[in-house]
Amino acid sequence: MHITMISAECAPVAKVGGLGDFVEGLAHDMSARGHRVEIILPKYDCLRLDRIWDMHKVQDLWVPLFGDWVHCDVEQGHADGLTCYFIEPHAPQAFFQRGRIYGEADDAERFGFFCRAALEFLLKSGRNPDIIHCHDWQTGLVPVLLYEIYQELGLTHPRVCYTLHNLGHQGRSGAQVLHLAGLDPARAMTPDRLQDPGNPADVNLMKGGIVYANYVTTVSPRYAWEVQHTEQGGGLQETLKLHAHKFGGILNGIDYEVWNPQTDPLIAETYCDTTLQRKARNKAALRRRLMLEEAFRPVVAVVSRLDSQKGPALIQHAAHFCLANEAQFVLLGEAQDPLVNEGFQTLKHRLNDNPHCHLELGHDEELAHQFFAGADIILLPSRYEPCGLTQMIGMRYGVVPVVHRVGGLADTVVDANHSELEFSQRTGYVFNDFTPEGLESALQRAIGLWFRYPEYFRQLRLNGMQRDHSWKHPGGRYQDVYESIRV
Repeated sequence: MHITMISAECAPVAKVGGLGDFVEGLAHDMSARGHRVEIILPKYDCLRLDRIWDMHKVQDLWVPLFGDWVHCDVEQGHADGLTCYFIEPHAPQAFFQRGRIYGEADDAERFGFFCRAALEFLLKSGRNPDIIHCHDWQTGLVPVLLYEIYQELGLTHPRVCYTLHNLGHQGRSGAQVLHLAGLDPARAMTPDRLQDPGNPADVNLMKGGIVYANYVTTVSPRYAWEVQHTEQGGGLQETLKLHAHKFGGILNGIDYEVWNPQTDPLIAETYCDTTLQRKARNKAALRRRLMLEEAFRPVVAVVSRLDSQKGPALIQHAAHFCLANEAQFVLLGEAQDPLVNEGFQTLKHRLNDNPHCHLELGHDEELAHQFFAGADIILLPSRYEPCGLTQMIGMRYGVVPVVHRVGGLADTVVDANHSELEFSQRTGYVFNDFTPEGLESALQRAIGLWFRYPEYFRQLRLNGMQRDHSWKHPGGRYQDVYESIRV
């Protein structure tokens, strides 16, 4: 099959979170299965150009914008073996010259234009892929534009798979984004198309993707249920129920080439399940890098974006709880919200001199690998979590996860004490209540096992390392989806 992925992110060249890892991982898996895979991205001014090989211009492109035309350059390059096309518009709005990927007041217009430009590129370059796979609200207009405009212009072959990574962000905006993209607001702004269920004056770009796509997925089976039956649907519950015949949850995988403690060049000492004792050298190296005291204590780590979804108040509570219970606490994360950032800056200042605590406020991919290699316990107290890759990466590196029972966290972590499965199938600790007391109940059990029953703790590590969280199974599921919607 010829598969074109249209996305706002793809690791390692444009990554904010799990979406970037998803696109890279699934693209690698589909390529390994023999499919022709191409990825279309905006050419941000913050691209990791050092990770792109053989970048060169392949096409001049003229894209409609508010009835006018904008000149764009399309460049091709290779990132970690993947063929990528980067669209650079020369518009007065400087859509992708903002120094960051998201967070602008005109994000809806920026990505609405990108959707139009991506389809214009497919049309003008003569591409007619079997599958267009697009992601989250930023590309929600792709299936809308395909079936409202581009099918009549000649893109008759592609079918669309649309993946919802996070319904906490749906791309609500005014009707201006429809004018920009060349769509008729009178036709689009109806309850059965793009009209937002909560505010009829708003366009909901994610809803448009759901309505027009041939198949819709989300990133774990439990999250698929949650977004239809709980407030996690963010107002799109009825839309998803209406389209349930073409909606399903497929658990994400992680890229075993990137996340492999046996071959990882970024860690102090490589290891695997049969040489787990070598992990101790990574713990020592992490302590040296973070200037922590060498002590008989477990290292509890947080590697996360720091936003309201991730439970920032519980993360801060966990720092104090770990220190009060003879554990070391380390954090690697970045907050875009000024109030959340201020809270963690205050915590960092307060705990700065504690020899058992270190907060690294920023994004550092190399250090993330070292956190996984050196930590004993990884904490994910998310309010909601569509899938979560961190707990799977942690298990791959022999780290025991402590998680809130939501979404993909519930699908991937089996509680060490409260499960009907054999102990060999149990992998971590789970708490039900999104409260400090709920978190403490699970974290205390994890820390307690580390101190009192080290052999059982070691077995939990091994259980996690031996689980298969690669793209092998989810890749097969996506291949089946693609086949089911092909012409």
